[in-house]
Order: sequence, then structure tokens, then C-alpha cells
Amino acid sequence: MDTKNYKGTIESIEKIALDTYKLTISSDLKKCYPGQFISILCPNKTLRRPFSICGFDKKNITVLFKLKGLGTSYIASLQKGDKIDFLAPLGNGFELDNKKALLVGAGIGAAPMFFLKQELDKKKIDNFFISGFKTDKEVIKGADKTFVGGSVLDDIEKIINEKNIEIIYACGPVVVLKKISEIALNHNIIAQLALEKVMACSIGVCRGCVIKLMKKQEIVTASVCKDGPVFLGSEIIWD
Repeated sequence: MDTKNYKGTIESIEKIALDTYKLTISSDLKKCYPGQFISILCPNKTLRRPFSICGFDKKNITVLFKLKGLGTSYIASLQKGDKIDFLAPLGNGFELDNKKALLVGAGIGAAPMFFLKQELDKKKIDNFFISGFKTDKEVIKGADKTFVGGSVLDDIEKIINEKNIEIIYACGPVVVLKKISEIALNHNIIAQLALEKVMACSIGVCRGCVIKLMKKQEIVTASVCKDGPVFLGSEIIWD
């Protein structure tokens, strides 16, 4: 899918949790897939800011973001009707399979899971979405079950067994994804993982987000922004 530069209009922007915002943009973007992301231009900033797509309806594209610095502070200051420049769609998303799915979103990693659940529900594919947050104030509502204060990992094996899960889709910090990969391997099920990694160019040029994969018994490198951000957990070489 070709990446293009879009000029969009902000339809809405709202604070939905602690330092967390939901931004909806109308544009000419016609298609994108769960797991892909967009990269927004912030005036006077050399690098664009990448954000996972959390919703799309062929008119509006929605992303979630947390305040982290000057770039995200600028975006949070925008209002309805303001224009915004972004690249989309970026990266490769999840491959949807007609299997009973467990969706796992840790923190802001819940963002692509909302879009994925939307698409799985459309296709009437059985799924169960769990999310995890450090505090009540950080909770982004919408999951089937939310864990607060503990670990989103605590009940995964129980859920896999009770719901006969056949595939796992997840996004979150590396420590969470690594453990999910191990759990999936132990249960002999596929895990598709959307990696969170600092990106500079967002298009695979700078090679600043390179990881190592094991493919056909050979170690290869891949850029999270261009070749991912979704990878098979069984192929990732965890540092």
C-alpha cells in the first residue's frame, strides 16, 4: 500500500485519560489496516511524530497519543477545524485470521487494538480484548476486560485456556511483548506483535529502529517502521 502525504482537517480532539488524547482527522485517505500508523508533521520540528491508528471509517482516521514533549504538546493544542499534515498509511499491519483471538493492549499500546477489534467484529471473528494500565487515571475505556495496577499478563494463560484462544495480537512495552511471545510458544499458538520503538524517519530510511529476526534459521535485520511494526513473536530475537 502506497504511503502518501495528506492534508487533513481536525474533526475532534479530546483528552480521554491522564496525558492521553484522542485525535480524529478527516482526509482523503481511503484505506488502512489495523497495526499501521501515521506520522504527523509538527511545525519547526525536524522529525514527524508517529501514532498508531486506533480507528478508521473511510472518512475519518483516529489516533491516540500521550503527551511526551514539544511535538505532542503542539498536537494537543490544536482545535477542531485546524489543518494537519501527515504521512499515511505507514508500516505493515496485522494479518487477520479466522481464529479465536486474544487482543492485548498495554498502556497506549491499546490504541491499535481498538482498530483491530473493530475489523474482527466486522468479520464476525470471535475475539476478547484485554488492556492494562498503571493507574485508574490512565485507563482508556473500551476493552472487554481492563487490569489496573498489576500486570496485563497475569490472567493471559487462564484466558487462553478458558476461551480456547488460537491466536494472540498484542501491542505494548517490550517486556510485555516478550512474555506474550513466550506464552504463545508454550501454548503452540501464533502471536502477532506490534512493537513500540522510537522512530526517526518512519519510512525505513534512517535505520534507527532496526531489530533482529530469525527467519529460516538465519538472522536478518528489519526496520520496525517499514517492515513492521507487526512481527511474529516467534521470529523476534529479544535483546
